[in-house]
Amino acid sequence: MAAKTRPAFRGRRDFFMAAAGLSAATAVSGAAAAEIFAQASSSTPDEPGDRGLWITWYDLPENGREQYLTWLHRTYIPSLLKRPGYLWAAHYAAHERQDSGSSQIQHTRDPIGAGYRYILLIGAVDTHVFGNPTPRQIHAVLPEEGRRMLAMRQGERMNIAAEAGRCLGAGWKSYKEGLTTAPVVQIGSFNCPVEAEEEMHAGYVQSRLPAICQAPTSIRTRKLNSVVGWAKHIILYEFGSPELFERDYQAAIKRSPLGIGGNSVVPKLVHAPNGPNSAVRLWPPIARS
Repeated sequence: MAAKTRPAFRGRRDFFMAAAGLSAATAVSGAAAAEIFAQASSSTPDEPGDRGLWITWYDLPENGREQYLTWLHRTYIPSLLKRPGYLWAAHYAAHERQDSGSSQIQHTRDPIGAGYRYILLIGAVDTHVFGNPTPRQIHAVLPEEGRRMLAMRQGERMNIAAEAGRCLGAGWKSYKEGLTTAPVVQIGSFNCPVEAEEEMHAGYVQSRLPAICQAPTSIRTRKLNSVVGWAKHIILYEFGSPELFERDYQAAIKRSPLGIGGNSVVPKLVHAPNGPNSAVRLWPPIARS
């Protein structure tokens, strides 16, 4: 059965109350974090490659939403997963943006889709899988009902991206859903001035990913670069627990400036409209413990 309501995150106050007294227990030295990252970034034989992602952000009208979700989860996604090279799919509902995040974050004024309340991720062997046929070609030959359902999407934006690198988090060993992205994700899609890209890249590799991947409920972090779409850069953080996501994510962000020598390039980044987004998975349903 399709979800009837879009899940919401707890307020920041609840998250940080739950986090009281735990941040010190999760802190490690920079050298230790680098060692954790080096180990977690190495290839693992039990995780086959899913190096291509097709990501779609969009909104939906209230009228017809449940019918759309039923079609997407029961018809559209299963049909995609029968295609060669397609490995997994996950559909998310983003929590409502409150514009209470970092004042450093700036958004593009380019005329691109501004939808964000739903995020559909499709994983494949590589990005070539999405080149023959392309998403547009797939959609053009859908039955009438499928085309009608897709026409409900508002503010749609799409990227096809290749994974540049990943880090397996502290929660990876206990994660039982394999390649499928975790119950909670944080995803940012953005562009960066060319002169700042090297420092940004170093910031992710040397600081941000090691810090995020040692967080207790971190499953994976994937850094991606686009072959199709407005944003050149995409970062996808995966967490195992909706309740503890904000605790672990915010703590890791605070101790890992996105730059070199304590510097941050975040003010130079230009994000897609209404991003970055944190979201809870609708499909596959989150297993209850």
